[in-house]
Amino acid sequence: MPESYEIAVFEGDGIGPEVMAPTLEMLEMLSTASADYRLTFTTLPAGAGHYARTGSALPEASVEAARAADAILLSAMGHPEIRYPDGTEIVPQIDLRLALDLFAGVRPVRIAPGSPTPLVLPADKSVDFVLVRESTEGLFHSRGTGEVTEDDARETLRITRQTTERLVRFAVRLARHRKEQGIGSGQVTCIDKANVFKAFAFFRSIFDKEMALAPELIASHAYVDAAALWMVQKPWMFDVMVTENMFGDILSDLGAGLMGGLGMAPSADIGLEHAVFQPCHGSAPDIAGIGIANPFAMILSAAMMLDWIGAERKVPAMQSDAARLQAAVDAVVGERRQLTSDLGGTASTTEAANAVADHLRSET
Repeated sequence: MPESYEIAVFEGDGIGPEVMAPTLEMLEMLSTASADYRLTFTTLPAGAGHYARTGSALPEASVEAARAADAILLSAMGHPEIRYPDGTEIVPQIDLRLALDLFAGVRPVRIAPGSPTPLVLPADKSVDFVLVRESTEGLFHSRGTGEVTEDDARETLRITRQTTERLVRFAVRLARHRKEQGIGSGQVTCIDKANVFKAFAFFRSIFDKEMALAPELIASHAYVDAAALWMVQKPWMFDVMVTENMFGDILSDLGAGLMGGLGMAPSADIGLEHAVFQPCHGSAPDIAGIGIANPFAMILSAAMMLDWIGAERKVPAMQSDAARLQAAVDAVVGERRQLTSDLGGTASTTEAANAVADHLRSET
């Protein structure tokens, strides 16, 4: 009897449910066809719409159900017109990161053949690196508690030894894995602003100490402004990048731009025991309900989820299906036929998702 794994599902706001539905259908198709695993799904309430109806953006019952699941699949959340009384947006995805201590934000930047990248890559170069963003502290530490007066405003950046050590160790394991798989060079780059801020000098010192324990890998450093420049000029130089929360937030969107936009950008937030997988894009309420949202980032996030569960629970079939799902998206993008408007095409959400599903079926 195949082992069953419970997936907590947050459908999200705006286009969230539209891109989640076909993704769940594909996961169900893969799970049903597998002799080695089964997936079950539990949809949980949360988000801006739920807040507008109930006054709660992330019910405690949803947090506990997510905590009990094997993994969490989350679609875009939030709405620019639905805000807390202090004017800030509804961001339960950040609350979930903090509740489950998901300190490692994983943002792959991979330009597949045929991707509509704005870059002109040399024939002998390819782009496939991962940005590891600390997700629970940094400049986000004082979110909601910053001090604002008539004359000034202050937010507090916080970097702790414990979290930074865990973050760098995560990046080291990732770099080792990529090198073993023949994907990366084994280089880990610390992205900071250690030449100006003591907090980032502290971050860098911890990075150097942890990297000294991994002599088989290459340790390197880059100031965040230089890293942004090099991501455009020579992105193939990177393998695994590790950085503070706000820097990672900004650079991950730059990485999405290199891939053709947020519609191609999956992500994960991973802790010691739990993990959330979600697209980098927002809820895009301006196009919600008209069927033109790009589902690829959501599908690629689901592939990351399968790979993570497979690695954690030692289920190679799940990792194989993760690779198949990513390859199917790559094939559709490479053919440049069933693409949504953000990628220069005219396909609907359903047509783009069906094209990916058809590729999956054709391999069986």
